[in-house]
Amino acid sequence: MRRRPSFWREGYSLLSEINVTPLVDVILVLLIIFMVAAPMLQMGIDVNLPRVQAKSIDVGEEKLVITVNSEKEIYLNKVKVPLESLAPKLGAIFQNRLEREVFLRADRSVPYGFVVEVMAEVRKSGIDRLGMITEPPQERP
Repeated sequence: MRRRPSFWREGYSLLSEINVTPLVDVILVLLIIFMVAAPMLQMGIDVNLPRVQAKSIDVGEEKLVITVNSEKEIYLNKVKVPLESLAPKLGAIFQNRLEREVFLRADRSVPYGFVVEVMAEVRKSGIDRLGMITEPPQERP
């Protein structure tokens, strides 16, 4: 007869099941973290872009995006900039770059004249190419 180790007692048996409760706890915590963090990963300022049919542009590297929201506030990527200092800032940014290209996102409720003023400031800074960002038109049922 085999002798049992001293820590075994009469009436007890070995537990051979895997306890998955800690695994489920960790997965639920990670799921909650990703659900909270995912909406914050969206880049840019929220604007209501106009919808037009246009050819898409292939963007290979990080480009500079100028955003004009519905309150006529101007942002260089995510940094708020007054209209008067837009041209000097762009000039300083593109001083040592070979490719002078900027993309403009403007809310559809912004008056056309203000968008033209922003475009004029961009041209004053020596930018060669100015791309307009829009959304594709919605399909009609």
